[in-house]
Amino acid sequence: MSNSVSKESLAERTRAYIDAHPSVKDCIAKGLINYSSLARMIMKDLDVDNEEAVMIACRRYAGRLNTTSDHELSILRILKDSRLEMRTKTCIVTAKNDWTVLHKMDNLFKDLWNENSIMQCVQSASAVTIIADSMLRERIVDTVGRFNIIKIRENLVEIAVKSPEKIVDTSGVIAYLITNLSDAGINIEETVSCHTDTIFIVGERDMINAYSVLTKCIQSAETIIKD
Repeated sequence: MSNSVSKESLAERTRAYIDAHPSVKDCIAKGLINYSSLARMIMKDLDVDNEEAVMIACRRYAGRLNTTSDHELSILRILKDSRLEMRTKTCIVTAKNDWTVLHKMDNLFKDLWNENSIMQCVQSASAVTIIADSMLRERIVDTVGRFNIIKIRENLVEIAVKSPEKIVDTSGVIAYLITNLSDAGINIEETVSCHTDTIFIVGERDMINAYSVLTKCIQSAETIIKD
């Protein structure tokens, strides 16, 4: 293997390492990193011994990241005009992904539509997840059939981030919010994106903390974005 190919391979591994560590990547983009310390950490984790090459790769990648720092401002502009809504006493019913389940749910959706009740249904390859008011739990179970139920989760809270239309064309907003919730140690039971609404389902024990974190995200955006 030639020396140039080896250096290129190390540069690619360095960039991949940074991409796999969002907190490090964020600090690099903001110019808050000590490259010598970072290089030593990367050398240790990747088991390489060329500090100079790693530092060069870090600095070059930093140059690329700095040119994309405006993307965070786009996210903050969305959050600046976002608002929160919270709904307590929520449950999640997970059922088998079977055509009979979906057929039975169809009639229930029609009934709830007439009653102005809200229920979200998400289908995956292995299951159907139904998010609804806890008062509808038994009704959902009876409709779906208890033998089709995989799991029922209760004592949950739904927090919806209601954003302007531009969120549809702005990448990274949901990831930004999830990162902040994760950093606060909050377990997200489910998350659903519906047009301009981003919905997080958390346990009642995390309700206050989660709402506080999302509120701070919006308040921080309002402080930074003045226009």
